[in-house]
Amino acid sequence: MAQIIQLDDHLSNKIAAGEVVERPASVVKELLENALDAGSTEIDIGITEGGLASISIIDNGSGIRSGEAELAFLRHATSKIARESDLNRIRTLGFRGEALPSIASVAKVTMETAVSGEAGIELRYQGGRLIGKNTTKARQGTRIVVDELFFNTPARLKHMKTVNTELGRVSDVINRAALSRPDVSIRFKHNDKQLLFTNGNGNLQSVIFQVYGKQVAEQMLPVSHESLDYTISGFIGRPELNRASRHYMSTFINGRYIRHFPIVKALESAYHTLLPLHRYPVVLLSITMDPTLVDVNVHPSKWDVRLSKEDELLQEVESAIAAHLKKETFIPTAAPSKRAKAPVSVAQELPLSYERAAEPTHKEIGEKREENEPLVVKEEPAPARIERKQELEAEETTSVRPIEDELPKIYLF
Repeated sequence: MAQIIQLDDHLSNKIAAGEVVERPASVVKELLENALDAGSTEIDIGITEGGLASISIIDNGSGIRSGEAELAFLRHATSKIARESDLNRIRTLGFRGEALPSIASVAKVTMETAVSGEAGIELRYQGGRLIGKNTTKARQGTRIVVDELFFNTPARLKHMKTVNTELGRVSDVINRAALSRPDVSIRFKHNDKQLLFTNGNGNLQSVIFQVYGKQVAEQMLPVSHESLDYTISGFIGRPELNRASRHYMSTFINGRYIRHFPIVKALESAYHTLLPLHRYPVVLLSITMDPTLVDVNVHPSKWDVRLSKEDELLQEVESAIAAHLKKETFIPTAAPSKRAKAPVSVAQELPLSYERAAEPTHKEIGEKREENEPLVVKEEPAPARIERKQELEAEETTSVRPIEDELPKIYLF
């Protein structure tokens, strides 16, 4: 049996990177969350070749002191929690202390950071090892550049998708961050081409316009609901604004984007029969609650959560959305509708009477009578009711001679 040994930090970080850093979008997510946790109001993101060649994030947050900068690259080193009880009331997006060491172990990383009123520091890592350290005069905030992601793990690099696919995944991460924090200005460029810019004025509908376009933004309705434990706000799409997948249904709990299927089902139930079969609404829902009611320490991605009062929350979400749709008259009430009465047709009596002309006389046997004379229509000043059907038929009956009387008789001798 092989001897049991304790792995060194370098190898441990590389193993941990397999869970934390799956693709360029994972790197952007971790660094973007760090920037938001640092209190940034402006964040610039730039990537090259879908993030496989280079990722750069610059923020104006609080920064890191020079003496603590190297600690940020040690595993489980963090400023966001200090004791076990803090796990029950997490208010930040990050808390594990795994992002920077995991990223640095599979890429070439340069970090430049400074706090207000102090000199900055620049650190350079390659494959998890510190290869350079300099003092700088950087402004307050942090700048991190990640080059050649997975340069030392060719198997992982081989399984990356196309540039467009990776770009799409990165865009999803940045778009959802912008939607969750409309008060933060976010600029995103790919290959020096700007793809997104939000001005950080706090107007969520303006961010929706930037992310999804004018047509979607104009079809969104604001929603707000508050109960004892939850505050629900955001925008919901009109029923005619629907999509073929659930990709446009975004839910945030305490500013964190989550993937919780029961909440998704509650949203779908709120729309009930207003949507066509296999179509889904466009929803941006933000839920604020006591941090003790939600456990985010489930998976390294922090997308999965556990809720202590899940049934109550689901009921609040469904009833709030359904009530708003009903208020917008998308959901019909049980009250009978007032329909216009159908017009009643009234039979009008015709001021006409019918009189048959006198029957023609026949002067001699064998002479055929003339063709049937037409009926004579005589108008009378006063309206006259048409007689019953039986009398009319009797009146219209004419005497007809047998056909043998119409022909000349032939005598045989």
